[in-house]
Amino acid sequence: MTICGIEIKGSEAIFALVTPHLEHVAVATKKLALDDDEDAASVKAFAANLAAFVKAQGITRMVIKKRSKKGEFAGGPTTFKIEGILQLLDDCDVQLLSPQTLNAQFKKHAFELPATLNKYQHEAFKVACAALLKG
Repeated sequence: MTICGIEIKGSEAIFALVTPHLEHVAVATKKLALDDDEDAASVKAFAANLAAFVKAQGITRMVIKKRSKKGEFAGGPTTFKIEGILQLLDDCDVQLLSPQTLNAQFKKHAFELPATLNKYQHEAFKVACAALLKG
């Protein structure tokens, strides 16, 4: 079973697929962008592309790096819309993982970041690994 770690930044959902043995699974789609969150057609297209990606990769579990709802590092409204779309996916277990849990698991297990990852995928990979190690 492959798990998909996700970091939501701005208007993009960034993916990293990881096996239970903490190995990165390289796929062509590394991120999807929501072009215009105020346009219903764009939101529906993003949701359709996301559902197609999840189905094509056989993903049944996703873990999203949680964003703050208020304060200096609060996530923007588009990030929460993307999160909602992710949570509505059929046949996919979606959970949120706090940055504190993520950092604690990374510090405790010190797993390495594979060279097959792009730099912008590092947080998504860490999220997936932390979720697998946490259980």
